[in-house]
Amino acid sequence: MRERLFSVVRPTARRASVAIDLVPVTPMRGGLATLLVPSMDPRAREPWILPWDAPRDVETLDDGAARVCRAALGGRSVPLEQVGAFGDGQRHPGEAEISITFAALVPLGGASVALEIEARWFDVDALPALAPRQQRIVAAALESLRARLDLASVAFRLLPPAFTLTELQAVYELLVGRALHKASFRRTLQAAGVVEPLAEWRSDGRGRPAQLFRRAPVDDRAIRRGVRFELL
Repeated sequence: MRERLFSVVRPTARRASVAIDLVPVTPMRGGLATLLVPSMDPRAREPWILPWDAPRDVETLDDGAARVCRAALGGRSVPLEQVGAFGDGQRHPGEAEISITFAALVPLGGASVALEIEARWFDVDALPALAPRQQRIVAAALESLRARLDLASVAFRLLPPAFTLTELQAVYELLVGRALHKASFRRTLQAAGVVEPLAEWRSDGRGRPAQLFRRAPVDDRAIRRGVRFELL
């Protein structure tokens, strides 16, 4: 049975004192996108909202975030990053006093959504109007992901298990908001030991096929440190 978000299906059923707000993030069409769902509350000032729900009595916040994630992404589970708590008095779609926020990292190409409700991916730079707190939540989620970029795992979680170095560089560039020097990028990857080649190649029909890589197991990394790249 598919899990439902009460905030989407029954928006006027009750007021939540604590909400779990989810910011799904994925690379899409050369930018970063987030998933919004339509507000079903006819009194709502904004037609679109972030997926959210109140935590249930028998679950932890992490379990609640995973449940909201599955409901928002049609049953899929993806990596979650806790962003923080917001109790700023700004308006929330559920009038929640406090929001606990998680970012859901959807890999490149994994943005297909099978929901009983209509949901849409929006470019983060062209979002429709959101409730004030949820506007702040989206900005904070993106800032948090970018701040953790040197730890490397964020970029890899936005990619499928096998990827090209061009795809990896494109994801890093989306997160830092700047172009990276190709040769420097690849030298740094090699020095940090964060990727390893696969005996697989992918062709997009143009030029030579590109070799596929995967993230190196943590225990096998030659250098366990942050990854910093030279910007153009």
